[in-house]
Amino acid sequence: MKRLPIAASLLCLAALLTACFDSSSVDTTALARWLSQHPTTPTTPSTTTAPTAPTTTQPAAPLSTQLPAWGECPTAVFPNLSTTAGAGAGYAMPAVSANCTATEVIVASNGMPSYTFVPRTPNPLAVTTWSWHVPLRPVVAAATTSIVDRGGTLGFTVTGLPIYGPTEGPTPVAEAYGDPVYNGILDTCGGHTGPQSEYHYHALHSVAACNLNTSYILGYALDGFPIYNSVGCIDLACSTTAVFTSGYDMTGNPHSHSWLAYTYNAAGKTNVLDQCNGRIGPDGTYRYHATSVFPYTFGCFKGLPTAQSGNAGAPMPPMPAP
Repeated sequence: MKRLPIAASLLCLAALLTACFDSSSVDTTALARWLSQHPTTPTTPSTTTAPTAPTTTQPAAPLSTQLPAWGECPTAVFPNLSTTAGAGAGYAMPAVSANCTATEVIVASNGMPSYTFVPRTPNPLAVTTWSWHVPLRPVVAAATTSIVDRGGTLGFTVTGLPIYGPTEGPTPVAEAYGDPVYNGILDTCGGHTGPQSEYHYHALHSVAACNLNTSYILGYALDGFPIYNSVGCIDLACSTTAVFTSGYDMTGNPHSHSWLAYTYNAAGKTNVLDQCNGRIGPDGTYRYHATSVFPYTFGCFKGLPTAQSGNAGAPMPPMPAP
């Protein structure tokens, strides 16, 4: 059915569609479906307004007794996924394990999402073996490490899924190193599948559908520092909390080369994060915060990222040309 002009659409509604459909009775289910498929306003994203995450309730801040102390094995922050819906019929259920040595946190996963898989790229979804090793006692490095246009895994979630940077790869050329959030190629949890059929995130949303709704720690960067949700504690007892915000402003078009389209500017902003999208918490330790706008998870490594092996150490392969 062709889209009707707005005026005609309203006229059809006023007449209960008797003049627009070949039926003398109105099927309200069909009407709702027709309206959803025939919007009356454009849906093209703005080239000057930063994209935002799906509307959610404010995530909870952790109690001080829930926070793993620096150097404590954080196995308690990894949720039990055995009762989740999984990716869907025909897919393996998610499998994640976390343990520690005297110096490392070791997380293994089969790379399967714990919620219904919705394809956003031409790539299928398949089990991928992941194993990450990060410092149990991370420290701030003398200098930050850039992630500009860096492909591959930069961190992982507590649900066992890899986190990539806030850009895509060099292909297709028209979207080279573009912002995948801005370009609308992610699912509602902030992920999609890559050329190796691996599911990965470019942004994190603290919502129930993604099984991160109650997680105050959403994941870890490869330097070992945790990635919290956007809400954080101001004092050690967490009697006062705040929503922390990104310091990056959109100053160009992130359809391609997104790092050239955003500029860090903390001036005039309240509870703004640093250039790595993190801050020092009330306990004196560093942490990142996921935000609804660029760079979404972190903007650089505050600590020294550890070298990984296997899939976790592989660079992100280029997306195939359409």
